[in-house]
Formats: sequence, C-alpha cells, structure tokens
Amino acid sequence: MRTPILLFAVLLSASLAWAQSPARNGNTGQRQADRAEDQFEKTVPPPIRQQSSMDFAKVKSEADELVILSQSIHSGIDDVGKGMLPKDLIEKLKQMEKLSKRLRNELAP
Repeated sequence: MRTPILLFAVLLSASLAWAQSPARNGNTGQRQADRAEDQFEKTVPPPIRQQSSMDFAKVKSEADELVILSQSIHSGIDDVGKGMLPKDLIEKLKQMEKLSKRLRNELAP
C-alpha cells in the first residue's frame, strides 16, 4: 500500500516540475523577444526629427484661398447642371489642385 502512494507522489512532483519548466510555460519566447528588443534599442539610434520651416501665415492664406475657390467651383457646378459651362471653371479647378498639392507638401512630415 505504501508503494503506490509513494509512486503517485513521485509522479505528481515530476509532472509539476515538468509543467513549470520555462520551456513549457511560454516565457522563454517572451524573454528572447525582450532581449532582442533591448539589443535593438541599444544599436539603433533614435530618429532625427527635422523641424520644418513652415510659414504658418502662408499656409493659412493658401487654405483660405482654397475655401474661396471651392465655393466658387460649387456654384460653377450648379451652372453646369443648367447646361452652361463657366469659362473659368477649369482654371479654378487647376488652381485648386496646385494649392492643395502645395499645402500637402508643406504639411507632410
């Protein structure tokens, strides 16, 4: 009777030790990832942020001009719906495209 209990205790302790080993509980991968991240942070310098020489007043005035152009284009489209094509509509669309491209390039990091 004593042998089965002793055998059960040995098997139980062995299985608990096996289940708690680092290779079984998934912590090994996490530790390796943490080490790799630490090494990466040590070898890669932080990114350099360049200060743009953006002229806020100029950007603001171009944005205001875009608003005015879009409103005039909106009314021009109403005329197109009535069968009339305003002669400056295409030029306003081109100007709006140029302004928006300039603004996008000015604001892009």
